[in-house]
Amino acid sequence: MVLIKNQTSVTEFILVGLTRNPKLQIPLFVLFLMVYIITLLGNISITVATRLDSRLQTPMYFFLFHLSFLDICYSSVITPKTLQTLLAEQKIISLLGCALQMFFYAGFATTECYLLAVMAYDRYVAICNPLLYPVIMSRRLCIQMLSAAYVCGFCNALIHTVCIFHLSFCESNVIDHYFCDGPPLLVLTCSDTFVCELALFIFAGFNCTSTFLAILISYTYILSNILRIRSAEGRRKAFNTCASHFTAVLIFYGTVFFMYLRPASSYSMEQDRVVSVFYAVLIPMLNPLIYSLRNKDVKAALMKVWKRKFILNL
Repeated sequence: MVLIKNQTSVTEFILVGLTRNPKLQIPLFVLFLMVYIITLLGNISITVATRLDSRLQTPMYFFLFHLSFLDICYSSVITPKTLQTLLAEQKIISLLGCALQMFFYAGFATTECYLLAVMAYDRYVAICNPLLYPVIMSRRLCIQMLSAAYVCGFCNALIHTVCIFHLSFCESNVIDHYFCDGPPLLVLTCSDTFVCELALFIFAGFNCTSTFLAILISYTYILSNILRIRSAEGRRKAFNTCASHFTAVLIFYGTVFFMYLRPASSYSMEQDRVVSVFYAVLIPMLNPLIYSLRNKDVKAALMKVWKRKFILNL
């Protein structure tokens, strides 16, 4: 840190990490390393399977490929640094490194919000307009919706990062968290945070509520259509096509709403560390399990990929 006019200007931060208890650091390192390896293997397998299997060349699996890609990316923004801080004596991250971590994490996570909404629309078209599905969900429209998701995600990340890092950090440089996130950084600033907190709340609220409403509307139409199906077998098949996506939505949005759409006065750093582990580390691992365990085509494609890899290794 550098002295300027009797104040300290922060040039680096110290991450408290997941725990201050040294006895827990090695077990947590092993646990998080295993979770990260499973996350990479699961999501890479999904991306390979959706590219190689001819049965998975549909809009649904095109979006699933990018969901797995996003899970790889935003897990990789957080977990490697977390593993490092669990072993390092000095848990330091530079100001630039902190800003980049926040930018990419917010970008990938917000893009995933929009992608889940796009996937809900895809399921709506598939169930409510099955005959027009190939026409409506054209390759061009899929690419346009995906591009819009990335643009919205990273525009939000830019606003989020600029809003926080234009503030002055001139008090403590100890982040009571294991990665650079908005709430623990706002605690450290000596600037007035009202405008910044309001802006972040508005943008986070818009991103979460608009995408969640889009998903809710899609599933309202889907459920209405499914209930009109006379055949029990037909209803079961229709439910199965949505079950994986709906499960992923509930897990993702449940933790995001709890984490970010609350007044600053209700934040508890200990509580938020536990919740953030779930959405930043565990959800990227759970998504490929959710989609593969409930989808016969994905399971078959994954088995083919792993068998091919096993034969090549022989």
